[in-house]
Amino acid sequence: MGGFTLGVELDGEGWRPEAWRRATHTPDRLLTADTVRRRVAAAENAGFTLATFADSILPGHEIPGRIDAVTRASFVAATTSTIGLVPTVATTYAEPFHTASQVASLDYASRGRAGWIAERAEDSRAAAAWGRPPVVQDPDLAREQRDSIEVARRLWDSWEDDAVIRDYTSGRFLDRNKLHYIDFQGDAFSVKGPAIVPRPPQGLPVVFGAEGPVDVRFVAAESVAAAVEAAAAARSAGDSLVFAEVEVTLDVSGVPAAQRFGETSDGPGRLAFSGPAQGLTDLLTELSAHLDGVRLHLAVIDEDLPVLAREVLPALLRTGVAHRPVPGSTLRANLGLPRPANRYATTR
Repeated sequence: MGGFTLGVELDGEGWRPEAWRRATHTPDRLLTADTVRRRVAAAENAGFTLATFADSILPGHEIPGRIDAVTRASFVAATTSTIGLVPTVATTYAEPFHTASQVASLDYASRGRAGWIAERAEDSRAAAAWGRPPVVQDPDLAREQRDSIEVARRLWDSWEDDAVIRDYTSGRFLDRNKLHYIDFQGDAFSVKGPAIVPRPPQGLPVVFGAEGPVDVRFVAAESVAAAVEAAAAARSAGDSLVFAEVEVTLDVSGVPAAQRFGETSDGPGRLAFSGPAQGLTDLLTELSAHLDGVRLHLAVIDEDLPVLAREVLPALLRTGVAHRPVPGSTLRANLGLPRPANRYATTR
């Protein structure tokens, strides 16, 4: 389908450090299934194409604990029908064989709506948590990310689409000639394969990220002009789709965004919007002429998401700037990405 894609980050309570004080539930309800299900359902009903789930092996400053992102995405896979589910899984230290298996399983559970944010773990404390030597130099972080994504994609291709036979009469369930070793040898690890999960419904689930060989590039820029420039640079480098990271603080219940909090953004480098719903609608309409989509980071999920659902997304859908994801379609299809051919089937 393609067009301008709307995504929303649903980790924690929001990007504001004090967001937990404004949640509609008590603090002990954050790490519960009901909270995850309610928020993802609200995002899906509003018309978002995808929801992302941040993650880290290390505790954050505001969130002392979290349920891992793949588990959260998998939990809502069966309770949703159109929204893409995109968890973060670090490429540094994590075993790519396990990552590929997790994301493939999520793709099956969601019937082809899985994605993966491939993110580097740059905090050296993560090495101790994983029990591995620290990886701190940028070239090493980049290599491990590149190799992890490559291994995952090869493993997803290691089963041809028709490798599963299910011939109960003859007792044959697999065509072993359609399973392939990937024989990957890198500087940090080697993987022989094949995968333990058949080829995912999408063929290759969609890989998102700010660095590395991804399908969807996230760009963080502090102005529209800088975001447009970054998108042009990413496309010239060969990226298929480019999304802007946008930090959102809306007027809520008659209270102007500027009065909701005593402090401004902590300067994460993202494009920041603060103001009424109509202003955000205008900003997203402007961005739609230059980028393929956005990922919105909300100041307080429980306060800002209802305003988005009530005022912003209906306006964007009405004018044709954005479109609801098509029921029964995969995330790749809703992003306008083709289902890729299996590399081993075409070379066998």
